[in-house]
Amino acid sequence: MKEYKILTQKDKWFSGKFNPQLLEQALNSYDAQGWRLVSSFSANIPGILGQAREEAIMILERDK
Repeated sequence: MKEYKILTQKDKWFSGKFNPQLLEQALNSYDAQGWRLVSSFSANIPGILGQAREEAIMILERDK
């Protein structure tokens, strides 16, 4: 069985702002817990006032 985790810009690591150095720290921290990155992409998220934003999304997996 696999377990999955979704990592986005809203994750505690980023405080709402994307930063490549923080992403590296987050991935290394999750790797130490047995997680591995299996997919990443960006999504166009509709905003409240009609303004869309791009958000980075990473999918991590590990064995249960």
